[in-house]
Amino acid sequence: MTSEITLFVNPTAGRGRGAHAAQPAASEFRDAGFSVRTVLGSDAADALRRARAAVDGGTGALIAVGGDGLVSLALRAVAGTPTPLGVIAVGTGNDFARALGLPVRDPAAAGRLAARALKDDGARAVDLGRVGDRWFGTVLASGFDSRVNDRGNRTRLPVGRFRYNLAMIAELAALRPVPYRMTLDDGTERETEAILIAVGNGSSYGGGMRICADAELDDGLFDVTVVGACSRTELLRVFPTVYRGTHLRHPKVTTYRTARITLAAPGLTGYADGEALGPLPLTAECVPAAVRVLAARRGLSKGD
Repeated sequence: MTSEITLFVNPTAGRGRGAHAAQPAASEFRDAGFSVRTVLGSDAADALRRARAAVDGGTGALIAVGGDGLVSLALRAVAGTPTPLGVIAVGTGNDFARALGLPVRDPAAAGRLAARALKDDGARAVDLGRVGDRWFGTVLASGFDSRVNDRGNRTRLPVGRFRYNLAMIAELAALRPVPYRMTLDDGTERETEAILIAVGNGSSYGGGMRICADAELDDGLFDVTVVGACSRTELLRVFPTVYRGTHLRHPKVTTYRTARITLAAPGLTGYADGEALGPLPLTAECVPAAVRVLAARRGLSKGD
């Protein structure tokens, strides 16, 4: 194992926390005896190119310093390679780090844990989802939540999370079920009217909403959550329970476990790790042990 590691940094993550997080994380790696180089990019495509170059060049680890968006880029660089991934979670959602049981918004602690795991060869293999050539670690979202993302992304003002809060209010006003066709890995097709369908490799999205609360990162299967047709009032009543994962007991919620799924529905975009994948239909497969992560043995199953 080379003693050089690469910090893959999003300086704008978490309203600037990414830029401030790089230094304490780097200090922890240097204190542990590693040589540290930093990779940034002028845009997402340039950042991904630089991250892949670091991996191809034999870096000892790629350490993503940012939020789930940067982790999503990092996964595209390291998935299917022996290069381990570390996560310094300083973004807004940090759901992949939560699923791994990693420190959130504590770059020194996260850097210390990753350095210790790397020195002890303590990287753990976990599953990833794949849609075409795109990898994801947490949840593929479609339906109400993806419409909120679509609307929020179309709106320039206001900035930050408030923009998506307004988008959610607007989508609630226009709430309607969507006719889905869902094909699972046994070839069975199911047609259903649903508010949303979420495909979970990890358990949460949106900063701790445990939409697929029972999902595990190392079982080779997705957990699929289907929220059936319901009224705005009922959806608002159920919504707070998503943070505890108890929404899975609601009669309008159905769950499945599958290694592969195709979702088809008119007018919907699929999002994974918060990033747009493209319009449905989309086919996702769960790839076992697709990436090695620098994480403690605990926390590899369900989010905290």
